[in-house]
Amino acid sequence: MNNKLKTLAKGIFDVSPLMIPVFPFGIIYGVIGMELGIGPYMTLGLSIIIFGGASQIVLLQLFSGGASSLVIFSSVGAVNSRHLLYGAVLSEHLSTLKLTWKIILSYVMVDQAFAVSNTYFKNNRKNENKHFHLLGAGFTCWTIWQISTILGIVLGSVVPEELGLSFTISLTFLALLINDFRKFKNIIVMSVSGIVATIGFNSIPFKAYIIVAALSALAVAALLTLMNSKEK
Repeated sequence: MNNKLKTLAKGIFDVSPLMIPVFPFGIIYGVIGMELGIGPYMTLGLSIIIFGGASQIVLLQLFSGGASSLVIFSSVGAVNSRHLLYGAVLSEHLSTLKLTWKIILSYVMVDQAFAVSNTYFKNNRKNENKHFHLLGAGFTCWTIWQISTILGIVLGSVVPEELGLSFTISLTFLALLINDFRKFKNIIVMSVSGIVATIGFNSIPFKAYIIVAALSALAVAALLTLMNSKEK
C-alpha cells in the first residue's frame, strides 16, 4: 500500500469511532425534514449542499417557524462560522496545496474530520500526503451523513405526524452540550443564551432571537475569558 492510500485509510480509521453519534443525528434530521413537509429531495439536497448537521437543523427550525430569508441565512452562516477557524488552524499544513484540493477539503472539513486530522497533521508534519488523511476522514463523515439522512427520510415518510418528532431538535443539541456542563463558566454562557432566546422568542422581530442570543453568549464568554486571563 502506497503512502497516499495508507494515509487515506488512516483518516477513515481515526474518524470511524466518531460516527457512532453522527448516524442517529442524521436520521433525526431526515425524519424532521419529512415531518416539516420539506420533502425528500430538498431534505437530502440540504445534506449534500450544506453538509452541516447543526446548521441544517437550524435552517429547518427557522424555516418551519416562518423566519425571514435574512434571518435564516445569517443564522446558518453564524453556526457555520466555526469552519473559518478550522481553516485558519489547518492552513499551516495545507497552504501549499493547489486550489482544487483546498476546495475539496474545505467541503468535507466538518467537526469530526477536523478533530482527528488536526492531531494527525501535528504528529506527521513531514508526510507530504498528509492531506489524504483529511480526505479520508471527511468523506467518511459525508458518506455516513448522507446514508443516515436517507434512512431518516424513509422513516419520516412512515412515522405518524402525531408523534411530534420535532422536539428531538432540542434533545439533539442538548446531547451535543453535555460535555460542556463540566465547567461552571460554560453553564453561565449557555444560561445567558437560553434566557435571551426565551425572552426574545416573541419580542424580537424577524425571528432574530437566535442571533441575539448567540451574540449575547459570545459577549459573556469574551468577558469571562478576559476576567480569567487577568486573574492568572
